[in-house]
Amino acid sequence: MSPAVKPKPVRDWRLGTRLALGLGALALTVFVIVGWVMVTSMKDFLDRRLDDQMVISQTSAVKEIEYYGKLTKLPPDWFAVAYKVENGELRPQPSDQQPPDSEDREEFAALARKALTADEFQTDYLRGEGKFRVRACQIIKNEWVLVSAAPMHDRDDTISQLVTVGVIAFLAALVTLVVGGQALIRKGMQPLSDMADTAHDISSHDLTDSGDLSVRVDGRGGGVEVEELREAFNKMLAHIDTSLAARTAAEQRLRRFIADASHELRTPLTSLRGYADLFRYAAANEPGEREKHLEKLRSEASRMSVLLDDLLLLARLDSAATEPPLRPEELDLSVIAEAAADAFRAGRPSQPLDVDADTVTMTADPTRLRQVLDNLLTNAAVHTPAGTSVSLKVTAENGWAVIRVSDTGPGIPEADQARIFDRFYRVDDSRTRQRGGSGLGLAVVQSLVEAHGGTIELTSRPGSTVFTIRLPRYPLG
Repeated sequence: MSPAVKPKPVRDWRLGTRLALGLGALALTVFVIVGWVMVTSMKDFLDRRLDDQMVISQTSAVKEIEYYGKLTKLPPDWFAVAYKVENGELRPQPSDQQPPDSEDREEFAALARKALTADEFQTDYLRGEGKFRVRACQIIKNEWVLVSAAPMHDRDDTISQLVTVGVIAFLAALVTLVVGGQALIRKGMQPLSDMADTAHDISSHDLTDSGDLSVRVDGRGGGVEVEELREAFNKMLAHIDTSLAARTAAEQRLRRFIADASHELRTPLTSLRGYADLFRYAAANEPGEREKHLEKLRSEASRMSVLLDDLLLLARLDSAATEPPLRPEELDLSVIAEAAADAFRAGRPSQPLDVDADTVTMTADPTRLRQVLDNLLTNAAVHTPAGTSVSLKVTAENGWAVIRVSDTGPGIPEADQARIFDRFYRVDDSRTRQRGGSGLGLAVVQSLVEAHGGTIELTSRPGSTVFTIRLPRYPLG
């Protein structure tokens, strides 16, 4: 025997179905209340009409009793008994409209006796005849009492027809409301379904190595709330797209950084190992050979130390939020510029340097600014032919300290200018060391300038290369 199929829980139904059924339940409740009020009002109205008709008929019976001594003009489907009051007794008068059942006649007599004190209406069932509206009243004070019974089948038929028509109309309206409401709700919720489809579409994208998330929710309509939700959804997707692009770019930079760092460290380590082997083989030789190899070892170790220092500085600058790498103080930028120029002239006496430094007081880290100037001057000397003139200019412009380092060398190719500040990037793709260093100098310069809240720009063409640095003289915070 196959297991019984369990009905699907209501909470698993679609929202449109639940809303349509809820709307149907609410409409059914309203229809029941309206129908009950309508039927009750109609019953009261028909009862009042019948009571009024009985009062009019019994009032007109006064003249018949007075002139003819009997009733002749009551509706033929009514039952009626006229009682004459004699010595306090009620004597029924012969009539063709008396109820056929004796028990009904006894009940009429009891109502007539009550009518001696007050008129009375009541609804009763006459045996074998159905439901009747019965009234007993004195038509001639202390002389005649009339008890009449009007059939209620017309009133009941009217109520039954009203109930039947109302039920059919309400059911048709309910079905139309539920079906039409569900269609309208489904159409109104189509934008939400589109958003759900977009979310499912996103789940099918491989975002592991790609930062491209170009999926967006299109379309209009649905009302103000849906428009706001669609706009918020698209903004969220745009934010995710931006974050993914930033993450992908960061991962790519990290991969390139690791690859370049491994390459840069492998070169001095290989040299160290080679010179160490040469030193071991030359240990028994003359002291001059040993000193030569020791000097090579110290040179390569120094070069690797500089590289590691630059890597450490860049790492500290990248994590500046948790480890501030700067120690700002009040300083005169012209003093730092003169010191950097003196060091440059001492290390490169054949390279002409022109210095024009105005007195510019500011708040900054003097050690890091000196490193910025040293790197820029060294970069100008290394990547230009011997004898190329280099200039250093320091000015103050509208609250900014401006540093310009320029040379008259061959310039930087336009294709390389966009990546000139990337870590380990060299214009010389052969990665030879005759003209280039580790490729971290300009990356360190850019990071230190940005850490001070400043900017650095490059403009280069054949015969002129200018690095322009703008630093706030008194940065906020």
